[in-house]
Amino acid sequence: MIILQKRRGLIQRPDPGPHKIPLDRMTLIWYHYNIMKLLNREVDYAVRAMVLMTRANKPTVSVAQMQEGVGVNRPFLRKILQKLHKAGLLQASKGKGGGFSAAKAPENIRLSDLIAALQGPVKLNDCFFRKKLCRNHGTCLLRRRIGEVEARLAEEMERITLKDLV
Repeated sequence: MIILQKRRGLIQRPDPGPHKIPLDRMTLIWYHYNIMKLLNREVDYAVRAMVLMTRANKPTVSVAQMQEGVGVNRPFLRKILQKLHKAGLLQASKGKGGGFSAAKAPENIRLSDLIAALQGPVKLNDCFFRKKLCRNHGTCLLRRRIGEVEARLAEEMERITLKDLV
């Protein structure tokens, strides 16, 4: 059983099994990443859209169809999809019956690909002084340790594929 908390109480749904995570459960999983700002909103919506396209099992999925399932306004979703198209992760078809489709098989699209296309590298290691180079930049022990965490995190995100999420 999956128990989801909505504004007015709990909702119970049967667990669809390990291979079919519902989008609202996936949203809860991604929410935990977003609290720490590891992934921005664009990556969050891109993952939802890519999962929706894969589950639709159609040659192309229109932006209108994705908008309903993803829960984001159309211009913002279109902007995200265009960035993914430019990065070579989506194919676009114009005209009546047009839309978007994955450019690669789900097992060949990695979470790290989406992150690279939409937000750049994941960085936990921002200096508190922002624009100024910290005088301890070369010797800071915390910076080195956080760099190690970033490297492990990048490895994990490289392992997660779209197929794992569908």
